[in-house]
Amino acid sequence: MISSRSLCRLRLPRPRSFLGFMSLQTGTELVSLALLFNKATGIYGLLTLVTGFQMSIFQFSAYFLSIAVIAVLAFCLPHIRKGTPFQNLLLAWVYAVDTVVSGVYTTAFATGWYMQLKEMQAAAAAGASGQDEFQMVERRDDTATPVRDDGIDTAFSMVLIIGFTLVRIYFSLVIMAYARAVILRFVDERVPESDEDDESGSAPNPFAEGAPLGEGLEGKIGRYMISVGKSYWLGGRKEDEEWAKDVHSKFRSSRR
Repeated sequence: MISSRSLCRLRLPRPRSFLGFMSLQTGTELVSLALLFNKATGIYGLLTLVTGFQMSIFQFSAYFLSIAVIAVLAFCLPHIRKGTPFQNLLLAWVYAVDTVVSGVYTTAFATGWYMQLKEMQAAAAAGASGQDEFQMVERRDDTATPVRDDGIDTAFSMVLIIGFTLVRIYFSLVIMAYARAVILRFVDERVPESDEDDESGSAPNPFAEGAPLGEGLEGKIGRYMISVGKSYWLGGRKEDEEWAKDVHSKFRSSRR
């Protein structure tokens, strides 16, 4: 059994670079642009309604969420290079939530497709036993569709889905790590040291009431976002400093 103390020690990975050779800022910009192009398909999906195409509530909600993500990206993208804490924190949360939601939608669509394929294969086997591998299944509109009993294609599709999901998780960790770096840099430059700092090296909350970023609606939203996983966003500065010193010392020794 895993104890509660062990669970507290579990931490999200904190990438130091993007793909091992690019900065977190560059990685965040590239990943955000890729997400923007990906979500742009949501606009074309909604435009199909004009042509009379019928879609389910499930599909409509997926397209609508794509539009919402595009709006957030348009708001946050200019602030990646500026290093604005609120917008980068919002971007990290939106990307992480979108990764989870997209995974749920993909799983639902894949499950529905797999079940439909199984039903078609069962109908083909029952109606035309003893024929070749490719079976013809009569649809309601009196058309015929060849069905292939091939589990390799299904397994390959599942592998692709899992692979893309793992890539999305890594991209999410990169954006979160950059947002954390932006927040900690802002704290070092703009927020004075306070009694909130503890032995673990946690930084003061820049969105707290009375703090530089604590005013207005953004301050309230920022306090809520940073309260979830506060130890990730504001903790571990001592470890970061030790890592930076280690990298700096290795860099100096390599130059010698």
